[in-house]
Amino acid sequence: MAGNGVFYPVLGFASCVAFIYMSFGDLRLHYFQEPKLGFVERNGTQFMVDGRAFYVNGWNSYWLMDQAVEDHSRPRVRAMLQAGSKMGLTVCRTWAFNDGTYNALQISPGHFNERVFKTVLTRKNTITGLEYRDDPTIFAWELMNEPRCMSDASGDTLQDWIEEMSSFVKSIDKNHLLTVGLEGFYGPRSPGKLSVNPEEWASVLGTDFIRNSKISTIDFASVHIYPDHWFQEQEREDKLKYISKWMLSHIDDGDKELKKPVMFTEFGLSNKNKNFLPSQRDAFYKIIFDIIYKSARKNGSGAGSFVWQFLVGGMEEYNDDFGIVPWERSSTYRLVTEQSCRLAGIREGLDRPKGTWKEIC
Repeated sequence: MAGNGVFYPVLGFASCVAFIYMSFGDLRLHYFQEPKLGFVERNGTQFMVDGRAFYVNGWNSYWLMDQAVEDHSRPRVRAMLQAGSKMGLTVCRTWAFNDGTYNALQISPGHFNERVFKTVLTRKNTITGLEYRDDPTIFAWELMNEPRCMSDASGDTLQDWIEEMSSFVKSIDKNHLLTVGLEGFYGPRSPGKLSVNPEEWASVLGTDFIRNSKISTIDFASVHIYPDHWFQEQEREDKLKYISKWMLSHIDDGDKELKKPVMFTEFGLSNKNKNFLPSQRDAFYKIIFDIIYKSARKNGSGAGSFVWQFLVGGMEEYNDDFGIVPWERSSTYRLVTEQSCRLAGIREGLDRPKGTWKEIC
């Protein structure tokens, strides 16, 4: 995220407080040859880099760590990061956790190995030579992907866990921002917001968006958008209307209640929908991109969004009903790139793209 006014992809948001290992050997991306990066900071409802507001157009590729292990699959990681750069994408959210096996982070359900937490944060990046906690290439950490505690609908158990673990992470790493990883559902401490939830079941999952995100050691809020999973009977147009309501409610929370940035860290439209067409996915993406852009233009808390999910060719075993290879559909590729350019224009104050952005936009 430095040099010539262009944002280079930063790898961040590693669920369960883990970050992809950058010891790829021959994967020496030219991003690290750029001038020294600054850490992403927060000023009220905005992210800041080098004293200027920073808005994220990002994507999910949960599989990066897995594919980086073997020589034969490692080129997929390089290809995905290079493709993200060509689209002007600035942050990749990826998973790097290990459950129930050798050196597991989660030893058993609900039990975590604190030594592994610390090992991840203090591991040295073999390309930059920096410990992860000192490496500005990392945008932020995420405590857990989509945490729930249905055994305690009051939310107290999860709240205690977030308070404990966020303080623990901050005691080790004071440089990076931290979020929870929430889906965004409102809980019993937010009775006036329960009607915004997709259905009644969402209020008894042990999570509470405002309460969980208000914790002082949490720097920004996270929200997911999956209307296909949340509604079984609604028509497509009704789902699209709901998306706007859902997003605007959370951005309003960030502006007025939390006074923190709000990131929509996963959103996707299923290709298993009846009479699905790829153009419907483009329309879905556009609604989300437009809401983020409008908030950003007003210096609001809508700080960015992340498509779920991007892959490269030949990865069918890693795909789900949301994944796409973005360059295989020109309209989607163009839509994503245009969002990168719009957000860069806000940061750079450009009517016409300059420098490296001119090549992208």
